[in-house]
This record gives sequence, structure tokens and C-alpha cells, in this order.
Amino acid sequence: MKLLRTQPIRRQIVALTCLLFIPFGLLVAWSAARTRVERQAELQEQASAVAATAAAYLTQFLSAFDSMAAVLARHPAVVSLDRARCDELFPPILRQQPLLLNIVLSDTKGVVRGSGLHAAAGLAPSVVEMPYVQDVVSSAAPVVGELTTGPVSGKPTVVLAYPVFDEHGTVIGTLGLGVNLARLESVFGSIPLPEGSVITVTDYASRVLARSREPERYIGTLAEPRAVPPSEVAPMRVRVGLDGVPRFYGNATIDRGPWVLSVGIPTSVAAARLAPLWRRNLTIVIGSIAIVLSLSLWLSHKLSSGLGGLRLAAQRIAGGDLSPPEQRPAMNRELADLQESFNAMAANLRQTHEALDHQVEQERKMREALQSLQRQVVRQERLAAVGQLVSGVAHELNNPLQAILGTAELIEREAHLSREALDEIAFLKTQSGRAREIIRNLSRFGSPQSGPPSAVNLRDVIKEVVQLRGRDLANASISLEVEAIADRPVRANFTELEQVTLNFVINAQQSIEASRRKPGRILIRLWETGKKMRLEVHDDGHGVSPEDEPKLFQPFFTTKPVGKGTGLGLSVSYGIVESYGGSIGYYSNAWGGATFFFELPIADASLISEPDDQSSVLHGPLPTKL
Repeated sequence: MKLLRTQPIRRQIVALTCLLFIPFGLLVAWSAARTRVERQAELQEQASAVAATAAAYLTQFLSAFDSMAAVLARHPAVVSLDRARCDELFPPILRQQPLLLNIVLSDTKGVVRGSGLHAAAGLAPSVVEMPYVQDVVSSAAPVVGELTTGPVSGKPTVVLAYPVFDEHGTVIGTLGLGVNLARLESVFGSIPLPEGSVITVTDYASRVLARSREPERYIGTLAEPRAVPPSEVAPMRVRVGLDGVPRFYGNATIDRGPWVLSVGIPTSVAAARLAPLWRRNLTIVIGSIAIVLSLSLWLSHKLSSGLGGLRLAAQRIAGGDLSPPEQRPAMNRELADLQESFNAMAANLRQTHEALDHQVEQERKMREALQSLQRQVVRQERLAAVGQLVSGVAHELNNPLQAILGTAELIEREAHLSREALDEIAFLKTQSGRAREIIRNLSRFGSPQSGPPSAVNLRDVIKEVVQLRGRDLANASISLEVEAIADRPVRANFTELEQVTLNFVINAQQSIEASRRKPGRILIRLWETGKKMRLEVHDDGHGVSPEDEPKLFQPFFTTKPVGKGTGLGLSVSYGIVESYGGSIGYYSNAWGGATFFFELPIADASLISEPDDQSSVLHGPLPTKL
């Protein structure tokens, strides 16, 4: 709703209209779903009804075979088991019955007494192992054999076996009709079914006996993962067929088998039948939406045109034109009241204009005073840091160093000194000179005059900070490492950058000492990132708590104990870096401590001048570890 309130009135009306279509769309979707369920139920009922019809066709077809077998069983050639006459009788019948593979007459011992194919093949009488013979002889009733391959035709078949009686009613033989299962699907050819439907006949072991689609491929395969007796097959169900097509199946039992006849109608037929209805409903929905949206757009246009004049008047006032807006005819009372409010607002703004000008002038003066105070704070913070260092080092070391250097020079003039003694004296003078350099840096750092910005090499800044704090860090068991892989200058004031870096190092040292970690570790890294130079100071102290991170660079904020910090070091550093167009920040490092960094733009090559004698001393390789 918050997003909707920020939109134009036309978009709001259109959005609200679209929201009204949500329940309407849900009702349409519910109706479509219900219709789909109903069509699926209709297909299931259709499949069940067609299965019953196809079962009646197959039963009628089997009854015709029963009648033909009854006539043949009373034929004199069959009753007399005359092989020659039967071989002449059966072939014409086979030609008239394409759904029969063979007609076989055998005696009670299984000796073939006549065959519709033996005569054509010129085969001699033989004994054929046919399990149904003994079943028919023992039961004296018709028997339906199991799925097998015809010994003569070599095709899958099911034998319908009938008893042959003599004039005394004694079973003297068996008449077997081999059904051509590959062509049994022609029985169901007259049954109208949707595209992709299939009729399947399975036996009590769920093996396929006949199929209306690709019978040669599927006859003999299992239609179910396990054998399901015909009496336990559900009348209707949905499953995936042997060809991987999901269908609605209607099932009917054929007691003559016992077999199961299944009629499968693809589930996609339901969607195909629903498609016209869905298209009609979609057309109605789209037409309704178009009409309602058109009315909404017309209404929003009328409202927008009425508010357009008021918007232009508001823009003129926002641009500084406080004259009363032009009076226009309003389409309703609300717009007229709004115009009057605009006139009153313009009058009030004119009255307060002069007061605002006066307030702006006062704020300008306060800002200038604040900047002056900030510069003073920077100077005072630097002097406080220098005072802390100079008071502890410079006064105590300056005079002794002068005496040491003077004494060393006097001793060096002695002519009887050995080479080893002279080397030791040279070493003494070198170390004394280093100490004197440190005191000189302290004196320069404490100078109240910062000087104008110039090209500054951050490697030189790091070198002076290392000289100033290296000994103190070593005494505190804190190693100081330097990784300076860039040598591009930045345009700033050397002393101010030295103050920023020194603040970072002092904070890192105090953090390590507060965490009581020994030995501690501080790493100063310098590298080039894009068009900026980046300097980072890492430590393995206790870091900064998440609640203190937003206040790190605020003036007078400190996490140190009373007397240990003023709360101005990072704030002053922030002002210094920002004044040179850089950025400063903090993040937690992998050591568990803190990392403070600043970035400054790389100085233009045209602004870099040749170094003087003093700066040239500061260039050169940096110590990587103290």
C-alpha cells in the first residue's frame, strides 16, 4: 500500500482495478478446475461404458466360436476321427475365419487326427503336447487354454478346446480352435474411441492377450507389475500404460476366460475437450477486463486533467514563484478548496521568505566558525600527540646524544686506534645519528604550521612513523611489518598524513595492549587501487564491537579508559582525509582485530616536483619487519 500511495492517480486507479480482478480470476480458475474434474469423471465413465460394450462384443465373438465348434463336433468326419476327411474339412473353414490360426482335432491321447495347417504343410500324424487335451477329457467341458505359441503357425495364440462325443456320450477326442491374438483387435474396430485410446485384453496372470495398438509388440508382456486376478481389478482407475501414456482405464471381466478387458482413454483428451470452453471463457474475461480498464482510464484522465493545473501551480511555487496561482474552473468542490489552499500557502511563504534568508545567513556564519574550530582541533590534536612523544623522548635524549657524538668524534681522532675500534665508533655514530633523526622528525611533526599541500610519497610517511614508533612497539613485544608495493605520490600535506597514520598505529598498539596479547602484530600495507593509493593498518587486538562501529569517527567518542584518549584522533583523521578528496574507514580483519584504512587520489604527474635533499633521504627501501 505504501508503494501504491506514491504512484499517480491514473496508475492507482488502474492498479486497484487490477486488484479487483484477482478474486474474479480465482473464481474463473476454480470453475475451470471443477470443469476439468467433471470432464475427467466423464472420460472415466465413458471408458467404463466402452469396456462393458467391448466385453460384450468379445463375448459374442467367443460365442460364435462356441457355435462353430458345436457344429464341427457333430460332423461325421470329426466324430469318426478321420484324418483325411478332417484335413479336407478344416482348411476352407480357416480361410473363412481370419481370426483363427488353426483347427486341430486330437484323440484322448493327444494324437492329431486332423489339422487345418498340417494338410497344407504336408505333415504326418504326430502326438502334440497340448495341456488342454487332458483337461477337456477329464472335465468333458470346453476349456480355454493359456497363452502359448502355436506349434505350427509360430504365432501367439489361445486355444479354445471343446470335447468331441461319440453316439454314447463318451469323450473320444478334443477339438481345438487356435485364436489369432494378433488380429483379435479387429473385433473392436467398430467401437468409436478418442484418438490415442487403446483396448487391451489380459488373462488371469495380467499378460496381454490382445491390444488394439501395436499388438505384435505387447502380446505376452505383463500389463501390471504383479498378477492381479480379474475379480480384484478395479472398475475404473488412472495409470500409465505400457507405452508410457497416462490414461483413464475402464475395466470389464470376461468370465469365459477368465479375462479382463480394459479400455484406456488418454488423459490429454480431457484437456482437448476443455480447450474450446477455456478459449471462450478467456475471451469473455479479456473482453471484460478491457472494458473495465477503459472505463478506469477514462475516469483517471478526467481526474488527472483537473489536478494538472494544481500541479503546475505547485511547481511554480517550488521554483520560487510565490505569486497566487491562476484561478481555473474546478470540476468539483474538493479541487476548488485545494486552489484556495494554494493561494493561502503562497501568501504565507512570502511572509516567511525574509525570515528564511536571515536564517540562512546565520547558518553560513556558524558553518564558517565550525570550520575554523575544526582546524584548531586538528592542530591541537597533533600538538597533543607530539607533546606526548617529545616530552618522553626528545628532552631525555637530545643532550646525551650530542655528548655521545662529540665524544665519539674525539676518540675517532686518536691515531693509535685499531680498525675494529674505528668500526665500532662508526657504528656508534650511525646509531646516534638515527636517534637524532627521530628527534628531528618529532620536532618537525610538532610544528604548528602544516604548510600547503604538495606531492607526498606515502612510503616516506610510513618510514617516519616507523622511526617514531618502532622502538616503543619493540619494547611492548609488538612486531611492526610493512608491505609497500606502490610508489605513486598523492597531493596532501606530509605532516597531516603522518598524523593520520600515526593515529592508526597508536590505536592499534593500545588495542593490542588492552587485549594483553603477546607477542602482538601490526601490519602497514600500501598499494595502488585504481586511481587511488590505499594505506591500511592491521592489528590483532580485540577489535571494535558492532555497536561502536557507527560512532568510530564521531568527535569525542572513545572506547579507551579515562586519561588514555581524547576521542578526537579518528575524528581529526577523518577531517584530514576528507579535505583531500579521500575516504577513510574500518573493517574487522581475519586476525580478529581491527583494520583502519584511508584512500587518496594519485597526484597528477604535472604537479610532482624534484625532491629536495631532505625528502630524498626518506626514499629508498622500507624495513619489512621490526
